Amino acid sequence: MPPHDADRRASVPHRTDREVETLEAFDRVVAGHTSLQGWRVQSLDLTGRTDALAAADTSGAVFLGCTMPPEAAQRAREGGALVFPPIPDLPFNPYRGSLYTPEELFDGLGGGYAHTPDGRTYEWFRRSRADGDVFASMLRAVHDDAVSDALDELLAGHRVVGVMGGHALRRGSDAYAGAARLGRGLARAGMTVATGGGPGAMEAANLGAYAAPFEDPMLDKALQVLAEVPSFEPSVGDWVRAAFDVRESHPDGGPSVGIPTWFYGHEPPNVFARHIGKYFVNAVREDGLLARARAGVVFLPGAAGTVQEVFDNATPNYYQSRGEPTPMVLVDRAHWTERLPVWPLLKSLAKERAMEARIALVDSVEEAPATLARLQQA
Repeated sequence: MPPHDADRRASVPHRTDREVETLEAFDRVVAGHTSLQGWRVQSLDLTGRTDALAAADTSGAVFLGCTMPPEAAQRAREGGALVFPPIPDLPFNPYRGSLYTPEELFDGLGGGYAHTPDGRTYEWFRRSRADGDVFASMLRAVHDDAVSDALDELLAGHRVVGVMGGHALRRGSDAYAGAARLGRGLARAGMTVATGGGPGAMEAANLGAYAAPFEDPMLDKALQVLAEVPSFEPSVGDWVRAAFDVRESHPDGGPSVGIPTWFYGHEPPNVFARHIGKYFVNAVREDGLLARARAGVVFLPGAAGTVQEVFDNATPNYYQSRGEPTPMVLVDRAHWTERLPVWPLLKSLAKERAMEARIALVDSVEEAPATLARLQQA
Protein backbone atom coordinates (compact mmCIF):
# COMPACT_ATOMS: atom_id res chain seq x y z
CA MET A 1 0.00 0.00 0.00
CA PRO A 2 1.56 3.36 -0.90
CA PRO A 3 2.62 5.32 2.20
CA HIS A 4 1.47 8.59 0.68
CA ASP A 5 -2.05 7.91 -0.60
CA ALA A 6 -3.20 11.38 0.43
CA ASP A 7 -0.39 12.96 -1.58
CA ARG A 8 -1.39 10.94 -4.62
CA ARG A 9 -5.01 12.07 -4.34
CA ALA A 10 -3.92 15.68 -3.89
CA SER A 11 -2.31 15.73 -7.31
CA VAL A 12 -4.31 16.49 -10.41
CA PRO A 13 -6.22 13.34 -11.40
CA HIS A 14 -5.23 11.55 -14.56
CA ARG A 15 -7.09 12.87 -17.59
CA THR A 16 -8.89 9.58 -18.08
CA ASP A 17 -10.06 9.69 -14.45
CA ARG A 18 -11.35 13.27 -14.36
CA GLU A 19 -12.31 13.14 -10.69
CA VAL A 20 -11.50 15.97 -8.30
CA GLU A 21 -11.52 14.76 -4.71
CA THR A 22 -9.42 17.34 -2.82
CA LEU A 23 -9.27 21.13 -2.73
CA GLU A 24 -5.64 20.95 -3.84
CA ALA A 25 -6.67 19.05 -6.96
CA PHE A 26 -9.51 21.52 -7.58
CA ASP A 27 -7.11 24.47 -7.43
CA ARG A 28 -4.66 22.78 -9.77
CA VAL A 29 -7.31 21.89 -12.32
CA VAL A 30 -8.74 25.41 -12.36
CA ALA A 31 -5.29 27.03 -12.44
CA GLY A 32 -4.01 24.74 -15.16
CA HIS A 33 -7.02 24.78 -17.45
CA THR A 34 -9.35 27.58 -16.26
CA SER A 35 -11.98 25.00 -17.00
CA LEU A 36 -13.90 22.31 -15.17
CA GLN A 37 -15.48 21.05 -18.34
CA GLY A 38 -16.16 17.33 -18.06
CA TRP A 39 -14.71 17.01 -14.55
CA ARG A 40 -16.47 15.36 -11.59
CA VAL A 41 -16.00 17.36 -8.40
CA GLN A 42 -16.68 15.06 -5.46
CA SER A 43 -17.76 16.02 -1.95
CA LEU A 44 -15.71 19.20 -1.46
CA ASP A 45 -16.36 22.32 0.58
CA LEU A 46 -16.15 25.01 -2.10
CA THR A 47 -17.42 27.91 0.01
CA GLY A 48 -14.03 29.60 -0.39
CA ARG A 49 -13.86 29.00 -4.14
CA THR A 50 -16.76 31.17 -5.35
CA ASP A 51 -14.55 33.39 -7.53
CA ALA A 52 -12.84 30.39 -9.11
CA LEU A 53 -16.23 28.81 -9.86
CA ALA A 54 -17.49 32.05 -11.39
CA ALA A 55 -14.48 32.27 -13.69
CA ALA A 56 -14.35 28.62 -14.73
CA ASP A 57 -16.06 26.93 -17.65
CA THR A 58 -18.40 24.44 -15.97
CA SER A 59 -20.09 22.99 -19.04
CA GLY A 60 -20.45 19.24 -18.62
CA ALA A 61 -19.08 19.32 -15.07
CA VAL A 62 -20.77 17.38 -12.29
CA PHE A 63 -20.66 18.50 -8.65
CA LEU A 64 -21.44 15.63 -6.28
CA GLY A 65 -22.36 16.69 -2.76
CA CYS A 66 -20.21 19.81 -2.79
CA THR A 67 -20.89 22.61 -0.32
CA MET A 68 -21.06 25.98 -2.08
CA PRO A 69 -22.94 29.27 -1.76
CA PRO A 70 -26.32 29.32 -3.56
CA GLU A 71 -25.10 31.87 -6.08
CA ALA A 72 -22.09 29.71 -6.94
CA ALA A 73 -24.31 26.66 -7.41
CA GLN A 74 -26.65 28.68 -9.63
CA ARG A 75 -23.71 29.98 -11.68
CA ALA A 76 -22.42 26.43 -12.17
CA ARG A 77 -25.85 25.27 -13.34
CA GLU A 78 -26.17 28.19 -15.74
CA GLY A 79 -22.77 27.24 -17.12
CA GLY A 80 -24.03 23.75 -17.96
CA ALA A 81 -23.06 21.78 -14.85
CA LEU A 82 -25.10 19.24 -12.96
CA VAL A 83 -25.13 20.03 -9.24
CA PHE A 84 -26.12 17.34 -6.75
CA PRO A 85 -26.30 19.12 -3.39
CA PRO A 86 -25.36 17.60 -0.03
CA ILE A 87 -28.17 15.64 1.61
CA PRO A 88 -29.06 17.09 5.02
CA ASP A 89 -29.48 15.01 8.17
CA LEU A 90 -27.75 11.91 6.84
CA PRO A 91 -25.25 10.15 9.14
CA PHE A 92 -23.04 9.36 6.10
CA ASN A 93 -21.91 11.06 2.92
CA PRO A 94 -23.19 9.22 -0.18
CA TYR A 95 -20.82 11.13 -2.46
CA ARG A 96 -17.62 10.51 -0.49
CA GLY A 97 -14.41 10.46 -2.49
CA SER A 98 -12.33 8.26 -0.18
CA LEU A 99 -12.60 5.20 2.01
CA TYR A 100 -13.40 5.34 5.71
CA THR A 101 -10.87 5.30 8.51
CA PRO A 102 -11.41 3.63 11.89
CA GLU A 103 -11.18 7.02 13.58
CA GLU A 104 -13.96 8.37 11.38
CA LEU A 105 -16.34 5.46 11.94
CA PHE A 106 -15.82 5.37 15.71
CA ASP A 107 -15.75 9.12 16.34
CA GLY A 108 -17.59 9.88 19.60
CA LEU A 109 -17.22 6.34 20.96
CA GLY A 110 -16.99 7.78 24.46
CA GLY A 111 -20.71 8.51 24.27
CA GLY A 112 -21.49 4.91 23.34
CA TYR A 113 -21.31 2.98 20.11
CA ALA A 114 -24.85 4.00 19.10
CA HIS A 115 -23.66 7.63 18.86
CA THR A 116 -20.76 6.94 16.49
CA PRO A 117 -21.11 7.50 12.73
CA ASP A 118 -20.96 3.73 12.28
CA GLY A 119 -23.72 3.09 14.80
CA ARG A 120 -25.93 5.93 13.53
CA THR A 121 -25.54 4.79 9.93
CA TYR A 122 -26.53 1.26 10.87
CA GLU A 123 -29.65 2.58 12.58
CA TRP A 124 -30.50 4.70 9.51
CA PHE A 125 -30.02 1.64 7.32
CA ARG A 126 -32.37 -0.44 9.44
CA ARG A 127 -35.06 2.24 9.30
CA SER A 128 -34.74 3.07 5.63
CA ARG A 129 -34.63 -0.57 4.54
CA ALA A 130 -37.79 -1.29 6.50
CA ASP A 131 -39.85 1.57 5.06
CA GLY A 132 -38.87 0.84 1.43
CA ASP A 133 -38.17 4.49 0.55
CA VAL A 134 -36.89 4.64 -3.03
CA PHE A 135 -34.90 7.80 -2.27
CA ALA A 136 -33.08 6.02 0.56
CA SER A 137 -32.31 3.04 -1.67
CA MET A 138 -30.90 5.44 -4.29
CA LEU A 139 -28.66 7.04 -1.65
CA ARG A 140 -27.39 3.63 -0.59
CA ALA A 141 -26.59 2.74 -4.20
CA VAL A 142 -24.75 6.02 -4.81
CA HIS A 143 -22.76 5.54 -1.60
CA ASP A 144 -21.75 1.98 -2.46
CA ASP A 145 -20.68 2.98 -5.95
CA ALA A 146 -18.54 5.78 -4.48
CA VAL A 147 -16.91 3.27 -2.12
CA SER A 148 -16.18 0.92 -5.04
CA ASP A 149 -14.60 3.79 -6.96
CA ALA A 150 -12.40 4.68 -3.98
CA LEU A 151 -11.33 1.04 -3.59
CA ASP A 152 -10.36 0.85 -7.26
CA GLU A 153 -8.24 3.99 -6.92
CA LEU A 154 -6.52 2.77 -3.77
CA LEU A 155 -5.78 -0.79 -4.87
CA ALA A 156 -4.75 -0.20 -8.48
CA GLY A 157 -1.50 -2.03 -9.16
CA HIS A 158 -1.37 -3.90 -5.84
CA ARG A 159 -1.11 -7.62 -5.18
CA VAL A 160 -4.26 -8.02 -3.14
CA VAL A 161 -4.82 -11.24 -1.23
CA GLY A 162 -8.09 -11.90 0.55
CA VAL A 163 -8.34 -13.57 3.93
CA MET A 164 -11.81 -14.94 4.70
CA GLY A 165 -13.00 -16.49 7.91
CA GLY A 166 -15.66 -16.50 10.59
CA HIS A 167 -16.67 -13.48 12.66
CA ALA A 168 -17.12 -15.60 15.79
CA LEU A 169 -13.42 -16.41 16.22
CA ARG A 170 -12.51 -15.10 19.67
CA ARG A 171 -9.50 -13.10 20.67
CA GLY A 172 -7.23 -15.17 22.88
CA SER A 173 -7.74 -18.38 20.93
CA ASP A 174 -4.96 -20.22 19.11
CA ALA A 175 -6.90 -19.87 15.86
CA TYR A 176 -7.07 -16.09 16.27
CA ALA A 177 -3.33 -15.92 16.85
CA GLY A 178 -2.76 -18.11 13.78
CA ALA A 179 -4.87 -15.83 11.59
CA ALA A 180 -2.90 -12.85 12.85
CA ARG A 181 0.41 -14.51 11.99
CA LEU A 182 -1.00 -15.29 8.55
CA GLY A 183 -1.85 -11.64 7.94
CA ARG A 184 1.60 -10.60 9.11
CA GLY A 185 3.32 -13.10 6.84
CA LEU A 186 1.32 -12.07 3.79
CA ALA A 187 1.99 -8.38 4.41
CA ARG A 188 5.70 -9.00 4.88
CA ALA A 189 5.70 -10.87 1.56
CA GLY A 190 4.62 -7.64 -0.14
CA MET A 191 0.93 -8.36 -0.52
CA THR A 192 -1.97 -6.14 0.46
CA VAL A 193 -4.22 -7.99 2.89
CA ALA A 194 -7.95 -7.48 2.37
CA THR A 195 -10.60 -8.95 4.66
CA GLY A 196 -14.31 -8.63 5.27
CA GLY A 197 -13.38 -5.96 7.77
CA GLY A 198 -15.28 -7.31 10.76
CA PRO A 199 -14.34 -9.11 13.98
CA GLY A 200 -12.98 -12.62 14.45
CA ALA A 201 -10.68 -14.01 11.77
CA MET A 202 -11.07 -10.81 9.78
CA GLU A 203 -9.79 -8.63 12.61
CA ALA A 204 -6.96 -11.07 13.27
CA ALA A 205 -5.67 -10.89 9.68
CA ASN A 206 -5.87 -7.09 9.67
CA LEU A 207 -4.07 -7.05 13.02
CA GLY A 208 -1.31 -9.19 11.53
CA ALA A 209 -0.86 -6.78 8.63
CA TYR A 210 -0.78 -3.89 11.11
CA ALA A 211 1.96 -5.69 13.07
CA ALA A 212 4.08 -6.46 10.00
CA PRO A 213 6.54 -3.51 10.31
CA PHE A 214 7.30 -4.24 13.98
CA GLU A 215 9.49 -6.85 15.61
CA ASP A 216 7.73 -10.16 16.28
CA PRO A 217 7.15 -9.58 20.03
CA MET A 218 4.79 -6.70 19.23
CA LEU A 219 2.16 -9.11 17.92
CA ASP A 220 2.51 -11.36 20.95
CA LYS A 221 1.95 -8.38 23.24
CA ALA A 222 -1.03 -7.19 21.18
CA LEU A 223 -2.64 -10.61 21.37
CA GLN A 224 -2.35 -10.54 25.17
CA VAL A 225 -4.00 -7.11 25.39
CA LEU A 226 -6.84 -8.07 23.07
CA ALA A 227 -7.51 -11.33 24.88
CA GLU A 228 -8.78 -9.29 27.84
CA VAL A 229 -11.83 -8.40 25.70
CA PRO A 230 -12.39 -11.58 23.67
CA SER A 231 -15.55 -10.54 21.82
CA PHE A 232 -17.55 -7.51 20.68
CA GLU A 233 -20.40 -8.93 22.71
CA PRO A 234 -21.68 -7.69 25.09
CA SER A 235 -19.84 -4.37 24.63
CA VAL A 236 -18.73 -3.05 21.25
CA GLY A 237 -17.17 -0.08 23.03
CA ASP A 238 -14.89 -2.19 25.21
CA TRP A 239 -13.92 -4.33 22.21
CA VAL A 240 -13.01 -1.29 20.11
CA ARG A 241 -11.16 0.51 22.91
CA ALA A 242 -8.91 -2.52 23.50
CA ALA A 243 -7.90 -2.42 19.83
CA PHE A 244 -7.25 1.32 19.92
CA ASP A 245 -5.07 0.73 23.00
CA VAL A 246 -2.91 -1.60 20.90
CA ARG A 247 -2.67 0.96 18.14
CA GLU A 248 -1.79 3.78 20.55
CA SER A 249 1.00 1.72 22.09
CA HIS A 250 2.35 0.89 18.61
CA PRO A 251 1.35 3.70 16.23
CA ASP A 252 1.89 3.72 12.48
CA GLY A 253 1.38 0.05 11.82
CA GLY A 254 1.20 -1.54 8.41
CA PRO A 255 -1.69 -0.87 6.01
CA SER A 256 -4.44 -3.26 5.03
CA VAL A 257 -8.02 -3.08 3.82
CA GLY A 258 -11.28 -4.03 5.51
CA ILE A 259 -14.49 -4.35 3.49
CA PRO A 260 -17.39 -4.76 5.94
CA THR A 261 -21.11 -4.14 5.55
CA TRP A 262 -23.98 -2.52 7.45
CA PHE A 263 -26.07 -5.48 6.32
CA TYR A 264 -24.35 -7.29 9.19
CA GLY A 265 -24.45 -4.16 11.30
CA HIS A 266 -24.35 -6.06 14.56
CA GLU A 267 -20.75 -6.95 13.63
CA PRO A 268 -18.66 -3.78 14.06
CA PRO A 269 -15.71 -3.04 11.77
CA ASN A 270 -12.27 -3.68 13.21
CA VAL A 271 -9.82 -0.82 13.68
CA PHE A 272 -6.67 -2.54 12.43
CA ALA A 273 -7.56 -2.02 8.76
CA ARG A 274 -6.18 1.38 7.76
CA HIS A 275 -8.65 1.68 4.89
CA ILE A 276 -12.30 0.64 5.33
CA GLY A 277 -14.68 0.26 2.40
CA LYS A 278 -18.00 -0.22 4.14
CA TYR A 279 -21.06 -1.09 2.07
CA PHE A 280 -24.81 -1.24 2.50
CA VAL A 281 -25.36 -4.06 -0.02
CA ASN A 282 -23.63 -7.23 1.12
CA ALA A 283 -23.66 -8.89 -2.30
CA VAL A 284 -21.82 -5.95 -3.85
CA ARG A 285 -19.36 -5.96 -0.98
CA GLU A 286 -18.57 -9.68 -1.20
CA ASP A 287 -18.27 -9.77 -4.97
CA GLY A 288 -16.08 -6.69 -4.99
CA LEU A 289 -13.77 -8.03 -2.30
CA LEU A 290 -13.22 -11.33 -4.10
CA ALA A 291 -12.87 -9.69 -7.52
CA ARG A 292 -10.08 -7.46 -6.23
CA ALA A 293 -8.18 -10.32 -4.58
CA ARG A 294 -6.29 -11.18 -7.76
CA ALA A 295 -3.32 -12.57 -5.81
CA GLY A 296 -5.57 -15.20 -4.28
CA VAL A 297 -7.79 -15.91 -1.29
CA VAL A 298 -7.08 -17.83 1.91
CA PHE A 299 -10.20 -19.32 3.48
CA LEU A 300 -9.94 -19.91 7.21
CA PRO A 301 -12.56 -22.02 9.00
CA GLY A 302 -15.95 -20.35 9.04
CA ALA A 303 -19.65 -21.04 8.78
CA ALA A 304 -22.33 -20.15 6.22
CA GLY A 305 -20.84 -16.79 5.23
CA THR A 306 -17.42 -18.26 4.53
CA VAL A 307 -18.92 -21.20 2.62
CA GLN A 308 -20.78 -18.71 0.45
CA GLU A 309 -17.55 -16.81 -0.18
CA VAL A 310 -15.75 -20.01 -1.25
CA PHE A 311 -18.24 -20.60 -4.04
CA ASP A 312 -18.60 -16.92 -4.88
CA ASN A 313 -14.89 -17.13 -5.64
CA ALA A 314 -15.03 -20.55 -7.29
CA THR A 315 -17.71 -19.62 -9.82
CA PRO A 316 -15.72 -17.01 -11.80
CA ASN A 317 -12.68 -19.27 -11.53
CA TYR A 318 -14.72 -22.13 -12.99
CA TYR A 319 -16.00 -20.06 -15.92
CA GLN A 320 -12.87 -17.87 -16.12
CA SER A 321 -15.18 -14.90 -16.35
CA ARG A 322 -12.51 -12.67 -14.75
CA GLY A 323 -9.64 -14.14 -16.72
CA GLU A 324 -7.18 -16.68 -15.38
CA PRO A 325 -8.34 -18.46 -12.21
CA THR A 326 -7.01 -17.00 -8.97
CA PRO A 327 -5.49 -19.12 -6.18
CA MET A 328 -7.74 -20.53 -3.45
CA VAL A 329 -6.25 -22.00 -0.26
CA LEU A 330 -8.56 -23.66 2.26
CA VAL A 331 -7.11 -24.01 5.76
CA ASP A 332 -7.99 -26.86 8.19
CA ARG A 333 -8.56 -30.21 6.51
CA ALA A 334 -10.97 -31.51 9.14
CA HIS A 335 -13.15 -28.41 8.92
CA TRP A 336 -13.46 -28.41 5.14
CA THR A 337 -13.76 -32.18 4.64
CA GLU A 338 -15.73 -33.30 7.71
CA ARG A 339 -17.54 -30.51 9.55
CA LEU A 340 -18.40 -28.60 6.36
CA PRO A 341 -17.36 -30.82 3.40
CA VAL A 342 -16.74 -28.00 0.95
CA TRP A 343 -13.41 -29.32 -0.32
CA PRO A 344 -14.74 -32.47 -2.09
CA LEU A 345 -17.24 -30.37 -4.05
CA LEU A 346 -14.68 -27.70 -4.90
CA LYS A 347 -12.23 -30.36 -6.05
CA SER A 348 -14.90 -32.00 -8.22
CA LEU A 349 -15.80 -28.67 -9.81
CA ALA A 350 -12.16 -27.95 -10.58
CA LYS A 351 -11.37 -31.33 -12.14
CA GLU A 352 -9.86 -31.04 -15.63
CA ARG A 353 -10.34 -27.27 -15.66
CA ALA A 354 -7.78 -24.47 -15.45
CA MET A 355 -8.69 -23.78 -11.83
CA GLU A 356 -7.58 -27.28 -10.76
CA ALA A 357 -3.98 -26.11 -10.49
CA ARG A 358 -5.04 -23.09 -8.44
CA ILE A 359 -6.77 -24.72 -5.47
CA ALA A 360 -5.27 -26.34 -2.38
CA LEU A 361 -6.25 -27.68 1.02
CA VAL A 362 -3.77 -27.41 3.90
CA ASP A 363 -3.84 -28.63 7.48
CA SER A 364 -2.59 -25.52 9.25
CA VAL A 365 -2.46 -21.76 8.77
CA GLU A 366 1.34 -21.90 8.84
CA GLU A 367 1.28 -23.72 5.49
CA ALA A 368 -0.91 -21.15 3.77
CA PRO A 369 1.64 -18.50 2.66
CA ALA A 370 3.97 -20.97 0.94
CA THR A 371 1.04 -22.79 -0.64
CA LEU A 372 -0.41 -19.53 -1.90
CA ALA A 373 2.95 -18.58 -3.41
CA ARG A 374 3.14 -21.96 -5.17
CA LEU A 375 -0.35 -21.58 -6.61
CA GLN A 376 0.44 -18.09 -7.85
CA GLN A 377 3.15 -19.64 -10.02
CA ALA A 378 0.97 -22.50 -11.32
